[in-house]
Amino acid sequence: AWSAFGGRISMPTLDKLAANGLTYTQWHTTALCSPTRSTLLTGRNHHLNGMAAITEGANGFPGASGHIPDHCATLADILRDNGYATFWLGKDHNVPEQDVAPGGDRKQWPLQQGFDRFYGFLGGETNQYYPDLVEDNRFVEQPYGPEEGYHLSKDLADNAIGMITDLKASNPSKPFYMWFCPGANHAPHQAPQDYIGKYKGKFDDGYEAYRKWVLPRMIEKGTLPQGTQLTSLNPMPPNMANPSDMVRPWETLTPDEKRLFSKLCEVYAGFSEYTDAQVGRVVDYLEKTGQLENTIVIYAADNGAS
Repeated sequence: AWSAFGGRISMPTLDKLAANGLTYTQWHTTALCSPTRSTLLTGRNHHLNGMAAITEGANGFPGASGHIPDHCATLADILRDNGYATFWLGKDHNVPEQDVAPGGDRKQWPLQQGFDRFYGFLGGETNQYYPDLVEDNRFVEQPYGPEEGYHLSKDLADNAIGMITDLKASNPSKPFYMWFCPGANHAPHQAPQDYIGKYKGKFDDGYEAYRKWVLPRMIEKGTLPQGTQLTSLNPMPPNMANPSDMVRPWETLTPDEKRLFSKLCEVYAGFSEYTDAQVGRVVDYLEKTGQLENTIVIYAADNGAS
């Protein structure tokens, strides 16, 4: 990730893992979070998983029921049967909408999908400072407030480290599988002000300038092949596109609109860096405790940008 003409967005954890591992350039999602997460969970097509759309779009057809069927075992189910501890932290969004409630059916909740522990939120998004938190099979209150430094990504990292610590303190030889899914960079985009402030003015030249600036760097890094050309600003044919979804040329925006969209980019960049820092705390903990070299870390996005 890069900020236009302002240097690189600081993502030391991602860079460190990439430098010491493999970078994959053909990463496909189903373009929505619930379907993509179901495929990562089970290794099966999202229609087989009953997740043709996000859970809020479920209907009566089997491929779009919003319920992962019993015959689609999760990776956590398989690993737990083979001696692993299994942890899930952060976003779920694979629980049917009607069951995201204290009185809801728990069958599709993480602990019934092969996970020993869960700490996070069940819906598609949540406030990063006042989240709708679930621990294991019950709703809980956040441990402290934003006035004391609370942020969901930080809380998730704290609990991730705690789960590993608890496991290794009492059963040090047991391997673990952890799924760490922060609310970033999904909406709402909320990050500490000091992270957002780092990027003030970095995107003032606009999104068209950014596209032209970043493309050669993506080619240079091998993320995109040589000869890659920019798509047009609105690549869909007019008879297919919704006019209200069209991207407006930067120079047609008013000064206030330009300030707004620059600010949105600054917040997104700050949110990205802050998330990377929290992932980094978990990775650093594994390194300090001598576990990193015996751990496979897959750092990936599980749906499109918000």
